[in-house]
Amino acid sequence: MARAPRVGGRTYHLLLSPGDVPRYVLMPGDPGRVPTIAKFWDVGRELARNREYVTWVGKYKGVELAAVSTGIGSGSTAIAVEELLYAGADTFIRVGTTGALRRDVRLGDVIIGIAAVRWDGASRWYAFPEYPAVAHWTVVRALVEAAESLGVRHHVGIVASTDSFYVGQERPGFGGFLPQWVVGLVDSLRRLNVLSFEMESATIFTMASIYGARAGGVYAAIANRETDEFQPEVGVEDAIRVANEAVKILASYESN
Repeated sequence: MARAPRVGGRTYHLLLSPGDVPRYVLMPGDPGRVPTIAKFWDVGRELARNREYVTWVGKYKGVELAAVSTGIGSGSTAIAVEELLYAGADTFIRVGTTGALRRDVRLGDVIIGIAAVRWDGASRWYAFPEYPAVAHWTVVRALVEAAESLGVRHHVGIVASTDSFYVGQERPGFGGFLPQWVVGLVDSLRRLNVLSFEMESATIFTMASIYGARAGGVYAAIANRETDEFQPEVGVEDAIRVANEAVKILASYESN
């Protein structure tokens, strides 16, 4: 059996060694969002940078944590989870943006994911399709407590993860291309009470469950597919604040 590639004991992609990161890791997609997350910390520093992966470590209200970008989609996200587990993490919180499917989710609201529809590609290599992509209940609890304590308007429910930003979310591709089997996708998800589209949580939730780790997700609604509104970055800092505060709350659970 082939071994995982290492370079001087460090992971090939994230460039991390065992013990480099604490147990709690916040996972945005955008590398540029990592310093934004860290600006709320007591202290923080960049630890590694390679390809789409930027890693910072620091402390928030005295609790050690890290922030690591995953890039877009499930392939790069699965690599990040694997290598972060090797480096010492066991609790993952996806911090991202999302497109709401329901009118009552306003732009700038925060969604907390309890589970994800597995329309990603990577998780299929880890488990059969019927295996659920679920967040860990303690992480969900901490995220909800954080949102409530910060006064952030939030919704809790299921999200849908897809690797395709365009046709996989029923957006026409180049020249208006849209496969027939995609037509009606958004309405079907809405009828199933799925709150939004995003692109990484199914992978993180599935892998965390398999490996005995914990995961959750918090997302800023920057689009609404029912009202056809779009406003980049609205609510992002609220999602970040909730994620950071959830880490402090998780640490308080474990210290009692």
